[in-house]
Amino acid sequence: MTKIEKFDVLNRWTAKVQFTAEIAVTPGMTPSVKLGLAVRWGLENNANLADANLAGANLAGANLAGANL
Repeated sequence: MTKIEKFDVLNRWTAKVQFTAEIAVTPGMTPSVKLGLAVRWGLENNANLADANLAGANLAGANLAGANL
C-alpha cells in the first residue's frame, strides 16, 4: 500500500531542514530510497539542493543534469 509521506532533507552543515518533500512510500522502504525520492521531488519542484545532505541517497536512474548540488 502506497501512502504520501513528508520527508525532510537536511542541510549538511547545519542539520536544519532545507526542504520538505512529499513522496509516495511503501512499507519497508529504506531511508536511502526515501532520500532518493526526496531528491527527485526537489529537482521537479525547484528546491534548493545546494548543501543538502545527500549521504546514502539512492539516486539510481535520477537525471541530475543541471542540478545545483
